[in-house]
Amino acid sequence: MEKTLEQAWKEVVLKLEKRFGEGLDLQAILFLIGLQELGMGYQKLKKDQKVEVMHIAVCALLSQWGYYEFTGHDEGGWPHWKETSKLPSINAKQQDKLIREAIVEYFA
Repeated sequence: MEKTLEQAWKEVVLKLEKRFGEGLDLQAILFLIGLQELGMGYQKLKKDQKVEVMHIAVCALLSQWGYYEFTGHDEGGWPHWKETSKLPSINAKQQDKLIREAIVEYFA
């Protein structure tokens, strides 16, 4: 029997909460993925850098489906992507579902 997105999402959240503690929401999971993709270990980040880390996560997630392509790291070690395909125009609920699907696939 095929898992629903909701079942698969709950499994990912539980897996991450076992490692990082309870109460992880979508934003926290995006931040964790961004840190993983950044690969720079622990460091103190400013608010704008935290937003950039989450952007890294979104690019990495959507690159799985060809929306972005990894182009390399800058001199500071930050990864960069270029948009290769426009995302369809979708509402906030659809965006949330798309990101959750991408996160489930990322951890599969």
